[in-house]
Amino acid sequence: MFDIGSSLRESRLRQDLDFPELEERTKIRPKYLRALEDERFDILPAPTYVRGFLRSYAEALGLDGQPFVDEYNSRFTVGEDDAPVRARRAPVQRRDRGPRESRMAAVALVAIAIATALVIAAWKFGGPEGEAVPGLVQGSGAPARSHARGRVHLVVGATAGNSWMEVRLTSSAGKLLYSGTLERGQHKSFDGRSLQLALRAPDNVTVRVNGNRVELPAGTTFVVTAHRVTRAST
Repeated sequence: MFDIGSSLRESRLRQDLDFPELEERTKIRPKYLRALEDERFDILPAPTYVRGFLRSYAEALGLDGQPFVDEYNSRFTVGEDDAPVRARRAPVQRRDRGPRESRMAAVALVAIAIATALVIAAWKFGGPEGEAVPGLVQGSGAPARSHARGRVHLVVGATAGNSWMEVRLTSSAGKLLYSGTLERGQHKSFDGRSLQLALRAPDNVTVRVNGNRVELPAGTTFVVTAHRVTRAST
């Protein structure tokens, strides 16, 4: 068991991120991001959206979103989503039900499954044109800054141990973005069209590029673009 809100807040403050930048990354309104950090889930939309917001916010901070969703489910939504389904399933098991009633019950269950899928799709993809999903920022259709065409959103997390790290724009002669020791449990994120990443202990870290985890090639210095990660020439 861990504190959902404090974990999100501490990660944001460690990375010196503000709510407007995170709003752009996640398309979630700042008032809902603050509510997640304060664990004010009562002012958020339905639990389905809360889970999605938690996952999106955590991953935008370079964290694994699943533990946050699991913790929320265990503490706040035990049995909440299952109750309607159990109420409909009980009559289906009656042995004296006729063929017509069985078909109607099957159709009802299929309708429930379709409705659930539509709710999830509405949250994930923003819904049909003109329909607003609660808590999501409506935009012009352009991708978020970190996923703009040709741009890199790099997240480095120290998962197995500490590692000294240096990140520069473009090359070893580019602008220095960060230099220091990334301690176990810490995550740092960077944006640019091309980044150079140097690590003293590559085996101790995980690397995500535009939300996808990548395996580093052999070496300690790498060139990171939107399409691949390659070993930097020496």
